Amino acid sequence: MVHIKRYIYMASNIDFVQYITDQCSGAGEIEARKMFGDWGMYCNGKIFGLVSDNGFYVKPTEAGRKMLRSEMLRPPYEGAKPYFYIEDVDDREYLSELVAASCAELPEPRAKTKTKTKK
Repeated sequence: MVHIKRYIYMASNIDFVQYITDQCSGAGEIEARKMFGDWGMYCNGKIFGLVSDNGFYVKPTEAGRKMLRSEMLRPPYEGAKPYFYIEDVDDREYLSELVAASCAELPEPRAKTKTKTKK
């Protein structure tokens, strides 16, 4: 007998994604990009977190850890590495400072390489 493990997945509400984007806007140019059913959160072109299942997750950094009001590490989806889960998403100044501090420690995005097209 084969057992298939099923996960209930609820897509994030676009209004929640927009709310997080607005709340983090003090950190720089914030953009949400659809990625594999979730939303990647970018600040000035650098990915810093995810919105998944109507939850906000920030990549763990030491600077971010020092700013957290309460540290909750958990994966945003099954099989993912743990991220900081951010419960308090209503304090715009706090979120902007957290995102700015975290992004300062995250690596710059890799330069995109052009692929040759076959003739």
